[in-house]
Amino acid sequence: MASLVGGFCLPHDPLILGARNAAEPRQAERVFSMFEHIRQRIKALEADTVIVVGDDHFAMFSTDCQPSILIGVGDLEGPIEAWLGIERKPVPNNEALATHIMNWGFEHGFDWAVSKTLSLDHSTMVPLHLAVPDDVRAIPIYLAVGTTPLVQGKRCKALGGMIGDAIRAYPEDDRVVLLGTGGISHWVGMPEMGRVNVDFDREILSMVTQRDVDGLAALSDEQIIEQGGNGALEIRNWIVAMAAMDASYEARVLAYEPVPEWITGLGFVELATSKSIGSGGAAR
Repeated sequence: MASLVGGFCLPHDPLILGARNAAEPRQAERVFSMFEHIRQRIKALEADTVIVVGDDHFAMFSTDCQPSILIGVGDLEGPIEAWLGIERKPVPNNEALATHIMNWGFEHGFDWAVSKTLSLDHSTMVPLHLAVPDDVRAIPIYLAVGTTPLVQGKRCKALGGMIGDAIRAYPEDDRVVLLGTGGISHWVGMPEMGRVNVDFDREILSMVTQRDVDGLAALSDEQIIEQGGNGALEIRNWIVAMAAMDASYEARVLAYEPVPEWITGLGFVELATSKSIGSGGAAR
């Protein structure tokens, strides 16, 4: 049987790669070292597959068709943004598990948009490049949190619960780690762009460590945008990862870095299950 052996909430800020020299060097070093820490944790968890929850960024989908949730079940490659400075290449997908999750969703009230050939953007490729070992397969899930109509927090909670159930119902022996990417405060293309609201970020991280999925899901679009900017809607990617975990998981903040030069408050959290703690030692 498959098992969800752990999860992480982590940034996908494209400037981490595309403008890596813009940040203060010691702060940048701490950010890159945290991605490497997560890579080593994924290795220690002996993960076969990561499910990466990202978002659309105005470019993923045709404006004639804006899906609320999308899963990639076939050929993957990326990144689509050449300016990230990393090689565009195929990304191995766990097609059997992805298809199982797709079908499980159909059977449990989730009408996915489905892509059999998907080019990935920075919301999945930054964490894949920096934090996921090369021999681990990836399943991308994209949410509409960058363009309207926006997927709502309560739906993200339900989606995460469904994904967790689907993984646990998968009959093959597969060890899965779930990555919720993005956030925290940032204003994309808005007059406040470059601002980081540290107080808001710490409040969100506190809610995460308290495993307050309901509180996060109840935050309205207006509340999030006012306090954290339109980019902070990406905490709904985190909600999916949190809601997929079993009831006994612990959420541990690994690091927080407010980086105005990268226009974002960057949070790193491990969602540690009993399987996480039992494999490779407890998270720091």
